[in-house]
Amino acid sequence: MCNRDMVTVLFPHLAAVEIEQVDRQDGQIRVVARTRGDPVCCPSCGTATGKVHGYHRRRLADRPVDGLPVVIELRLRRLVCINLDCARQTFHEQVPGLAGRYGRRTAGATALVIACALALAGRAGASLLATIGLLLSRTSVLSTLMALPEPPSTVPAVIGVDDFAIKRGQRYATIIIDAVTHRCLDVLPDRLGVTFAHWLQAHPGVQLICRDRSAAYAAGARDGAPQAVQCADRWHLLNNLSEAVEKLALAHRGCFRDIATGQGRDEGPTVRRTRSRYAAIHALLGQGVTNNEIARRLHLALNTVKKYARAPHVEQLIGGSKRGATLVDPFRDYLRSRRAAEPGVTVWALLREIKSMGYQGGSTLLYRYLGQGRAEDAPAPPSPRRVASWIMTDPAHLSPGRTTRLQEVLDCCLELKQATEHVRTFADLLTQRQGHRLDDWIADVRAGDLHPLRSFAEGLLIDHDAVVAGLTLPYSNGPTEGVVNKIKLLKRQMYGRAGLALLRKRILLTIARN
Repeated sequence: MCNRDMVTVLFPHLAAVEIEQVDRQDGQIRVVARTRGDPVCCPSCGTATGKVHGYHRRRLADRPVDGLPVVIELRLRRLVCINLDCARQTFHEQVPGLAGRYGRRTAGATALVIACALALAGRAGASLLATIGLLLSRTSVLSTLMALPEPPSTVPAVIGVDDFAIKRGQRYATIIIDAVTHRCLDVLPDRLGVTFAHWLQAHPGVQLICRDRSAAYAAGARDGAPQAVQCADRWHLLNNLSEAVEKLALAHRGCFRDIATGQGRDEGPTVRRTRSRYAAIHALLGQGVTNNEIARRLHLALNTVKKYARAPHVEQLIGGSKRGATLVDPFRDYLRSRRAAEPGVTVWALLREIKSMGYQGGSTLLYRYLGQGRAEDAPAPPSPRRVASWIMTDPAHLSPGRTTRLQEVLDCCLELKQATEHVRTFADLLTQRQGHRLDDWIADVRAGDLHPLRSFAEGLLIDHDAVVAGLTLPYSNGPTEGVVNKIKLLKRQMYGRAGLALLRKRILLTIARN
């Protein structure tokens, strides 16, 4: 391959000009080129002309070669328009596809800067470009990014809306996406219903809006697009139901505290003091005594009295077992039976035996475990949160051991058994898309005496139409939550130093293309 052919291969974008010289000097590659001298059309009247008024040079940064910067020194003509009626007398010659008017970089170099800016933003993008041989400041990278036009988009019939934190707990913004293609449509500067309503009014044509249980978005959708169907997200419905079940399990934790032994266990002094204090405080509250007076009579802090007064059940104030799982737990039954058969067996003998069975811990842990009497104790009762998770889990996905323990809990507590039936009925409504049965389910729950579930059911009535749509239609707000996850990655890349304008630009230009 001759030198001219090699230059053509390395610089195919310079095919429209004549390359006069390629050399390497001062740590960069310099390409000297000129235009071919063909007639050029006037940009005003379109008359072709080859009459030269003068020459000028442009220096263009090109894509690096072998890690070295490339500079193109291009000689261009200033031409005279031969049309005497044209308002433009002279004009500068341009090379189509090489660089834009007043540009300092070629189209290929600009595309490389844009790719790094979209992926890494300013400082990190400039560092990567410097590594490959294109030297730019972080502000130049950001300026190139901010100058990009936003992708054109038509408003789809189905959208998803959700909020994300700009500064957690202080500032939030709203993301709107196409719920079918998952493409980002817009980013709003806050999460107010009024702002969302204005966006909907400016973008008519939305037929269905997927959202969470937010009252602000519900009001914004109702005001901005009254013709649209609102669809509540199914995950949020299940999450709200799980919170109600956990509150119910917490209120009835006394029913299953002793299911491991089948009989009452001795309560420690802390538990006895809590029960006595709770009874005394609520007895005085029943007599109409104020919190301040109760605190004075019982010699308690006012916040302590308020905490006891707010608790509807004493079980909410009694903590569960603080003992966590240990490496000895799988061998508890063996240790119990072995010590019962031979009371004088040494700890070292037990250590050798359970090590042969797969025990990975040391002797200190075993000494402490046996000294605390945990080998003789029955397993601690499950926590209310654990019981709630068992109730909310599909029975087909529960292990046999957890199924047995859940049944023991339900046998001890009629209220939790009723709640489990309601939960599984609601799960059937959700999985089988039977939103028309929601009213019957709500009526059944409200007819009972399970207060947390009744509150949940009455909350569904407030958002009734959206909940029915969520239980019937195949759409959900899951894609919007996925976009919010990607936004968190963009935020972490910029270390929280970027403003909403830059974050919005990257969201629309990166997530929109994925």
